[in-house]
Amino acid sequence: MKTPVPPEPVLALDRLSVRFRMRGGRYVAAVSDATLVLAPGECLALVGESGCGKSVLASALLGLLPGNAETAGSARLADGTDLLALDERTLARSIRGRRVGLVPQSPAAHLTPVRTVRSHLEETVRELTGTGRAELRSAAEAAADRAAFPATHLDLHPHELSGGLAQRAATALALIGDAPLLLADEPTTGLDRDLVHRTVDELRAHTRDAGRALLMITHDLAAAHRIADTVAVMYAGRIVETAPAGAFFGAPGPRHPYARGLLEALPERAFTPIPGAPPELGALPPGCAFAARCARADSRCRAERPALTEGVACHHA
Repeated sequence: MKTPVPPEPVLALDRLSVRFRMRGGRYVAAVSDATLVLAPGECLALVGESGCGKSVLASALLGLLPGNAETAGSARLADGTDLLALDERTLARSIRGRRVGLVPQSPAAHLTPVRTVRSHLEETVRELTGTGRAELRSAAEAAADRAAFPATHLDLHPHELSGGLAQRAATALALIGDAPLLLADEPTTGLDRDLVHRTVDELRAHTRDAGRALLMITHDLAAAHRIADTVAVMYAGRIVETAPAGAFFGAPGPRHPYARGLLEALPERAFTPIPGAPPELGALPPGCAFAARCARADSRCRAERPALTEGVACHHA
């Protein structure tokens, strides 16, 4: 009997790095050597404190970085297409919305202020699915319902929406194209707990359908626990741990001290905050970036940066 050949990953990151060129010729490394694989049907939750590089990583995949950004490494789709190698025209016409969907952070900023939510949805439905004019209204309403956006608010403009409604509108737009890969940057921001559950359940169902994959960036560890198959923890621009969600949130638990600290800071756990603050990305220490906040750090930690080995980047794991 032949051994089944595993399907190609929906997304494979290989040492993806992003740095920003600053005045005076100085560089700030926002993402360093990120390596991740998303299989068909998989949801990966990327977690970490604000400013650690999560959103920069997602922006790099869709060519949405500012002009002073430089990228390295690769980010390949299932057919081998390297997203980092594509020009703006190709990204706009063939990738965004069609092959890679995006729920952006700060969604209101991505909506045209003079157009209603209905208009946004109808245009996106027409562009991505080819739905005829007669069916646009019902298709837009169906898209809104998937993201729990109320039909009574479809004729409002972006400035008339609360943060939670803008978030649901952005989620509805991202789901329309049924892209094989969905990037969701803080998709539960501004939602009450019931809507968080409905949103992540819809994203989970979307991921399972037709072997799609979801990369969800979030601070909400409860939402990550509910939806994720895999958890990746980012700190100071680097991925410091990857683990199956069951092992991360259950037994044996996280292995990196920072990852353990994230869980212990939750109110339903020990509610013990991590001391100190993350280092500036433009002035990272030579060794482990977490050493100054870690009770287990020694001279080796302060001098030698640990590599990500067997899913964890820690000399003491």
